[in-house]
Formats: sequence, structure tokens, C-alpha cells
Amino acid sequence: MQRATIGTDTTKRGVTATTVAEALEHTVAAVPDRVALRTRGGEYEITWAEYGEQVDRIALGLKALGLGPGQTFALMLNNRPEFHLADSACLSLGATPFSLYQTLTPEQVAYQLNDSRAEIVVTEPAFIEVVNAAREKAPQLRHVVLVAAGDGMQADVSFDDLLESEGDPKEISAARAAVAPDDVLTLIYTSGTTGPPKGVQLTHDNMISAVTTFDGVIDFPDGARVVSYLPMAHIAERAVGHYLPIALGHTVTCCPVAREVIAYLPEVRPTWFFAVPRIWEKLKAGLEAMIASEQDSERKQALEWAIDVGHRKVRAEQAGEQISDQLAAEHAKADELVLSRLRQRIGLDALEAVYVGAAPTPAVVLEFFHALGIPVAELWGLSESTGSGALNLPGRIKIGTVGQVTPGMELRLGDDGEILIRGAQIMKGYRNMPEKTAEAIDDEGWLHTGDIGELDDEGYLRIVDRKKELIITAGGKNISPANLESKLKAHPLIGTACVIGDQRPFLSALIVLDPDVAPAWAKQQRIEDTSLESLSRDEQVLAEVQKGVDDLNVQVSKVEGVKKFTVLGEDWLPGGDELTPTMKLKRKPVAEKYASKIEAMYTR
Repeated sequence: MQRATIGTDTTKRGVTATTVAEALEHTVAAVPDRVALRTRGGEYEITWAEYGEQVDRIALGLKALGLGPGQTFALMLNNRPEFHLADSACLSLGATPFSLYQTLTPEQVAYQLNDSRAEIVVTEPAFIEVVNAAREKAPQLRHVVLVAAGDGMQADVSFDDLLESEGDPKEISAARAAVAPDDVLTLIYTSGTTGPPKGVQLTHDNMISAVTTFDGVIDFPDGARVVSYLPMAHIAERAVGHYLPIALGHTVTCCPVAREVIAYLPEVRPTWFFAVPRIWEKLKAGLEAMIASEQDSERKQALEWAIDVGHRKVRAEQAGEQISDQLAAEHAKADELVLSRLRQRIGLDALEAVYVGAAPTPAVVLEFFHALGIPVAELWGLSESTGSGALNLPGRIKIGTVGQVTPGMELRLGDDGEILIRGAQIMKGYRNMPEKTAEAIDDEGWLHTGDIGELDDEGYLRIVDRKKELIITAGGKNISPANLESKLKAHPLIGTACVIGDQRPFLSALIVLDPDVAPAWAKQQRIEDTSLESLSRDEQVLAEVQKGVDDLNVQVSKVEGVKKFTVLGEDWLPGGDELTPTMKLKRKPVAEKYASKIEAMYTR
């Protein structure tokens, strides 16, 4: 299969490859002296040449353990350099690596190991107990490889041993050359909100198609920088933080604790950044708190003025209005004196592209960052479509939409509004589930996404909600809970919300306070006990949350308004009872767990 070359830059030879394995060979040869992987502060740093050498050594070690083409290899690691090396070594052998979410239980790990038929797993001390417990229920698992092994740790092989493997690297180069475009590159296990997780099989061709598309629409600079911080079991991080760098020679800084990523930005100054909505919501709350607490009145006034100018410019652009000379001049001054310095301070001054996805993002959050000169754009996709489907192109962003269909893909709406897409990025199928595959992909190749959408006259897509999650009230009104939850989370005190109302006379909501913002806000109000449990009963907090609910209600129709709410005195964590690892609501478990609190809102 031949692909057209995009541009003439030799550092982009990876996009001319037909497999990720071939792309790795191109990048190592094209930019051998460029830093490939690093950690914060440069404590660990290797070049692409060193990356290639270490991958070959690990691949030789894995081959000696019996790993070969078509076999499966599991990783349960935080975001660390060893992930990239191990994953790349596995795919270099024609095998299929996949990641396990770090929050999975032994039973869940065992299910995925058995479903995938993984024979080797690489992990680290934080997860070794879970892996060993799962191993008892996964008889085909032959080897456990341990990174940074400590005293008393039970594992068959240490990662350091793999790095010291001897052999002829030409064997691995030959193995990479034998990988075919239709070979399975990785498995992405779905969250499993409505049953056992499904293993999405993505091929080398799927990913190369996605890489080629992104390289064609984003002007990545030579030596682009990214921060890898989201779980590698998620398609977005695996593409942005692993495969794109392999193909395009980006430099990856590994951030093992996702909640610390904002602190990494000033050092890394990423040129390409993807984040889930919560990251942007927290960053907005932090910046607003910083401005509110500014003691220098002139500086505070300058910040407020500059951001106001930014808002006026964004609103005019989004309305399709011509920017007046006066506003253009005022904005240029505001950007030079204030906004550019603010972007530099938070480390987002070198961006070529910046995206948000995985869940709806409040429009006020998007507008805020556009006002700062950080054009955060929504995109939409599924694991089944290699994370792609629609995106706002740089310079053509329409706030409130996820953009237009991804170049090279087709998109249409079914009779019921369901979004259907097809193209080179659609998965090969679900692992061991031919019936589920046939349900998802019809005879014409259209992937039935399960999302309901709306298209405007320019082809911009707005996501309404998941087809199966629409609320039908007792009055027969169809309502999108995700849309309402997104608007509720625009209030800084609200971390998570779950709107209730299916077959109910009105809508209600369970609300979880933001575990970082709420205690800080409470201290400013001189509230002594800042635990979430205490704050959930505090009158000042409840009054402030009521403002957030009131703000929602003025934006929607009467039937869509939230009439009652309950603030819970706890946090909902990714991978817990209420949220999937990708922070999607587990609506049925939530309804069951909080049944008494929900009923109380309808009976009192």
C-alpha cells in the first residue's frame, strides 16, 4: 500500500510508512540525535538513536521469552519511559501490545488477559500484587516482567535483564519489515459501562492513517514536544503520546501522575497538547483564583482588562463579525503586554494545536482560553475509529461543536440522529466478538457510534449525547444529561455531576464538589472544616452550588431545568464505582448506589 509524502522534511518520513514498525525505523534514522524520551527536569533523557538501540535489545529479550508475530503482550505501567520502550519492542516483533488501566481489579485484569490471550505482562511495583493475583486466573500468562524491581517482588524477569539482552539487531529490523499494515497494532479495551469491556482491534494501517491525517492538518514544527500523562489504555494518549511521536520524531516528556501535568507545562512548553475537560476546568479555576487574589491593584486591573478584551474579540469572531480596527488594536496591545506573558507563565505559549475531548466541555471554559490566546478546540472520536471522527481545524474553530468530519473520513446521521462514520481509521473489529462487530459496523462499512449528533449548515457537528443515555421524562421529553452536566461543571465548585430524570416528573442532580477548588474556596470564606463531607452540608457551599444550578436553568428550557440537587460528601475517582477510567459516568451503578438519596429528592 503506497501513501503520498506530506512535505519534504526528512524528519517526517514516518508518515510515509505503512506500519508503525516501519515508522520507527524511519524516525531513528532521520533524527538520531534528537531527544526521544525524557522525565521532568531531564533526570532521564535518551535520544532516538538510543531509543532504537534499547528497543532492539528488549525485543531480542522478549523474543527469547517466546514472544512473536500475532501474540499479545500486556502492559500495566504508569506514564514512564519503559512503557514506550517495551511497547515499541513488542510491535517490532509483529506482536500486539495493549495497556491495562492502573485502576483495574485483579478480576478485571484477569478478564482482559484471558480475552486477549496475553502471554507476557510488564508492570511495576505499584501494580505487582494486582498482576500476581490476576495471574492465578490467567493460565496462559507465562511471564511477568517487572520494571524497577524491589526487594521481595515476585516476577519472572526484570526489565533491566531485557535491556541487557544480546543478539543481532538485524533480526529485529527484519521482524519490523515483516509487519503488515493489516496486522493488529494494539487493543483498546472499552470502559465496559454496559457489560464486559470489548477489545477494539486497531491495525497499523488504522494508526498510520490517523497520523497522516493529523500531520496533514496541523503544522507540527520540527522537534515538537508533548507531555504524556493520560492512561496509555486510552486511545487518545496512546495516539498523541506514543504513536505520533514515533512517526514524527516528537520529544515526549513522561508525567507519571496525571494530576501534576499542569506543573509540567512551563518546563516542557508543549507544541501539541490534548487534555480531558477536567484539566481545562481546573486550570481555568486556578487562573481565576490567582487573578482574584492579586494584591497589586494595577496588575489585577491589567489582567482583568486584557482578558475582557480577549473575550470581546472571541465573541465577535464566533458571531462571524468583522473585527473593528479599534478592537484589533486594543487586542494587540493586550496580547503584547498581558496575555502573551500569561501564556508563557503557564507554559502554553508555544502551541501549534491544542485539543480537548472524551467528554463535553463547557463553552465558557473554551471561550476563556480562547480569550487568553489559547485556542482550545473540541474533537470527537471513539476507540473504534482510532480516536478520530470530527475535529475543529486550527483557525476554523467553532465553539460548541466538535468540528467537521476528519479529513479522509465520511460522516452522516442516521434517521434517529445517530452518528455514522467510515474510512481507513475504522477498527478491524472487536476481539473474539464477531456478533458485536457486526452490530457496530454494517455491510457498507459504516460504524454505528451510538452517539446522537446534529450537523449545522457548514458541516460542524454537535454531540447531543449517547443514544442509550438520553433521559425520557415522565412527560415524554428527550433530554441529554451530558449537556446539562457539562453546564453544571462550569461552576468551579462542582467537580462532577450526574443528572437524574428518566421516567421522572422533573430533573434532579447528584453533585460532587471539586476536591481541590472547594476546600480552597471554603478557606477564603473562613470555613473551618474543609473536608468534602462537611462542605456538602455547609450552607454557604450549598448556596454557591445553587448559583451554579441557577446558571444552568437560565440557559435551558423549563423542562430541562434541574429542580433539586444533592451534594455528596465524597469524591468520585476514575475507575471507581461511579466513573470509568476515562471519567465517563457509570449511570446505572450510580443510580443503584445512591438510590435512597435520589428517591429522597422526589419524595420530600
